Amino acid sequence: MLLRSGILTSSEGDAVALENAMGASGVVVVCEHASSVLPKSAGDLGLSPEALSSHIAWDPGALAIARRVSQALDAVLVHQRFSRLIYDCNRPPESPAAMPEKSEIFEIPGNHALSVAERYARTAALYIPFHDRISAEISRLEAEGRKPVVVTMHTFTPVYFGKPREVEIGILHDTDSRLADAMLEAAQGGPYRVERNSPYGPEDGVTHTLRLHAIPQGFANVMIEVRNDLVRDAAGVEAISTYLADLISGALERVA
Repeated sequence: MLLRSGILTSSEGDAVALENAMGASGVVVVCEHASSVLPKSAGDLGLSPEALSSHIAWDPGALAIARRVSQALDAVLVHQRFSRLIYDCNRPPESPAAMPEKSEIFEIPGNHALSVAERYARTAALYIPFHDRISAEISRLEAEGRKPVVVTMHTFTPVYFGKPREVEIGILHDTDSRLADAMLEAAQGGPYRVERNSPYGPEDGVTHTLRLHAIPQGFANVMIEVRNDLVRDAAGVEAISTYLADLISGALERVA
C-alpha cells in the first residue's frame, strides 16, 4: 500500500531513522545523506547502477562515522533512509538542489520537469518527517534541561569535476563559528589536513540543517565533511571516527 503522498510503501518503513535514542549527552548527530536507496516508486530515475552507487546518490561512509561518533559521545543519531537523489534533506524545498536535475557529470532524468504536485509529494514524504524528527529530539533535550548541540556528518569525493581535492576533513559553519573555531584550533598539527569551510561553505547552500535547527536558537553547531577515500574500510572509519569524537568533545568543553 502506498503511503506518504504516494512516495513510500508501508513495507519500506519510515523516511527517517533514530538511533541511540536514550543518549545522555545533549548532542544530536545528523546524517542527511546516509543512504543510496531509492523508494520503489522512483524506479532508477533513469540512472545507471554506477551512478546510483556513486557519491551523487549518498555520502559513502558518512553513516558509519556518524554511528561511531554517536556512540563515543553518547549522542542521539538521526539519519535519512533514502537517497538524496529523490530528496536532498540538506536543502529547503524551494532549492533546485533539493531534487537536482543534474549532479556533477550525471543528468538525472527522473528529476527533470517535476510538477508542483510531484515536488510537494517528495517534500511531504521525505523532507518534513526528517526535519520534524530532528526538531522533536531537540525539543526533548531542552525539556530534559540539556542544551542541544547539532553536528551534521558528511563525506565528499576526492575528485570532483576531474580536480583532486587535497583537504581531508572540512569543518564547516555558517554565521555561528564557535564550535568550528574550537575544533579547528585543536586540529592544528594533527594527523589530517583539516580546513575551514572546505570543500564547501555556506555560500554553497550546504548549511541548511544548521540554519534550520541550531543557529536561530543559539545552539552550538558544526558540519563535518570527510574525504571518502579515508573511510573505505573499517580501519579508516575507526580512525576518523575516534579523531572526530575527540575533537568534538574537546571543543564542547571550551564552548560550553
